[in-house]
Amino acid sequence: MLMQTYEARLDGLRKELGKRGLDGFVIPISDEHMSEYVGSYAQRLKWLTGFGGSAGSAVVLKDKAAMFTDGRYTVQVRDQVDGKLYDYEDVPATSPAKWIAEHAPQGARIGYDAWLHGIDWAEAAEKLFAKKGITLVPVDGNPIDAIWDDRPEASLAAAAPHDETLAGRSSADKRAEVADWLKREGFDATVISALDSVAWLLNMRGTDVDNTPVALSYVLAHADGTAELFIAPEKVTPELSQHLGNAVSIRPRDEFVPALADLAGKTVAVDPEHAVAGIFHALEAGGAKVVREGDPTVLPKAIKNAAEQQGHRDAQARDGAAVTRFLRWLEIEAPKGGVDELAAAAKLREFREQGGILRDLSFDTISAAAGHAALPHYKVDEDSNIPIPPSSIYLVDSGGQYADGTTDITRTVWIGPGEPTAEMIERNTRVLKGHIQLAMQYFPHGTTGGALDALARMHLWQGGVDYGHGTGHGVGSFLSVHEGPQRIAKPNGPYPGSGTVLEAGMFLSNEPGYYKTGEYGIRIENLVLVVEAPIASEGKYLGFETLTFVPLDRKLVDKSLLSEAEIGWWNRYHEQVEAILAPQLEGEDLAWLQRECAPL
Repeated sequence: MLMQTYEARLDGLRKELGKRGLDGFVIPISDEHMSEYVGSYAQRLKWLTGFGGSAGSAVVLKDKAAMFTDGRYTVQVRDQVDGKLYDYEDVPATSPAKWIAEHAPQGARIGYDAWLHGIDWAEAAEKLFAKKGITLVPVDGNPIDAIWDDRPEASLAAAAPHDETLAGRSSADKRAEVADWLKREGFDATVISALDSVAWLLNMRGTDVDNTPVALSYVLAHADGTAELFIAPEKVTPELSQHLGNAVSIRPRDEFVPALADLAGKTVAVDPEHAVAGIFHALEAGGAKVVREGDPTVLPKAIKNAAEQQGHRDAQARDGAAVTRFLRWLEIEAPKGGVDELAAAAKLREFREQGGILRDLSFDTISAAAGHAALPHYKVDEDSNIPIPPSSIYLVDSGGQYADGTTDITRTVWIGPGEPTAEMIERNTRVLKGHIQLAMQYFPHGTTGGALDALARMHLWQGGVDYGHGTGHGVGSFLSVHEGPQRIAKPNGPYPGSGTVLEAGMFLSNEPGYYKTGEYGIRIENLVLVVEAPIASEGKYLGFETLTFVPLDRKLVDKSLLSEAEIGWWNRYHEQVEAILAPQLEGEDLAWLQRECAPL
């Protein structure tokens, strides 16, 4: 019955495209802000196809359709999307635009929603299609919305000020920095459309998107230091109005496009990585001079000030206690065979919520047992959920959103009874060695994340294995758990940001891993802060301060494979874990912590 529903939806879309004179349509996972996580109102791909991953797209033509996902979702897409309705296509081996160029007939008109795609994608697709006699057409209103009868409304939840003592800077100070940049570059205004950039600039938070505390809105920032906030009136409270002050004009969200048209003759900076094509089209149609420049809030947002750094440490201390209580509970309950992946994720959330100040999870918990742990981005649901088998590896990647910080931690643990295999121990120890190598590394200022990536892989490479994801991503301050521009990843890999120079104050994850398809997976993740290196050096050197404090599983470590320096790191780390967490624990939880933190 469910597949018939998706078949009916696909048929309904084709009929709607026919009414509009279109021969095809491209459906991404996106919203008007190019967000990583999108509200339920924007989950068009999931509604049409059933695919629940966080990255992917589909193309629908008159006589065929295809789903496009990368290697993270090879299994999931086949479980959730009917292969009779959609071909499965792998990215980057192909792409929606390449596939259309190969399969759409000459003269075809392919629709796309310019408010869901980046300008670079639209222009590249248009250029590719022109060679094939295919026309790319921006639609007037998304055709899926026309057939999605019970589509949820966008959230109207109130937005709220973010405490300046936690932000560490006033919104006025941040807007002045943006204004100085505009004047220096000779621009009249800039469009801030990424939701976390709006939130950071205005010291404003919301609850409109799961996992990320942002409010659906846009900002036009002007060179005179003023700004216009475009937001649904229902979301604006007297407290927010007072917080924003007279220099920020609050306007209805539906006035945003007309406001862009009013910028005729003005020079407006827009970030092509964070602003949809529709913004460029509206500005150009209105007569503005559009300059493609990076969002001026991205780097200042990434370099955390002292208040944000301390807030993060405080959040990590509470979060670490919650995760530690969970790991002890898991060690007791999982070997009995009565705990499944969903129950474990729910219990972990329960431990986080006991502190009374958890705002949200920072992403959907990856609660992965046995072969599921070999899927780096596995997402458990009612259909995929399995019991955690005794005598197996369990991987849990999770995080919390707190007003003072955003956390992200992965622990891989052995579920008894019995002992892990020699291969499991050897692979985990190699992952650990890479994690320690990166955590201990000093490097000259000017070093990029891409230059450090091999440090986390070197011991895996020497064992003839590797992992397919990046080693580290940026993290926000009560904002997005995946925040740019910095990243630790292979320089020639698919992840943007690996060429960004690392600066003191940036948060990053340190998360090497190993995955044996169908059997088990391993990942060790702590968050780190880029700091000035405590060494005598010729020039400025940087290093990492570890921020995450939760015991690592001793049962998966072969001490004989560790160097003296690595054993020293392990013991110092666990001394810090005990010092930070012991005051928050008592009874059996405290005894378990002390046992796990004993020297290796």
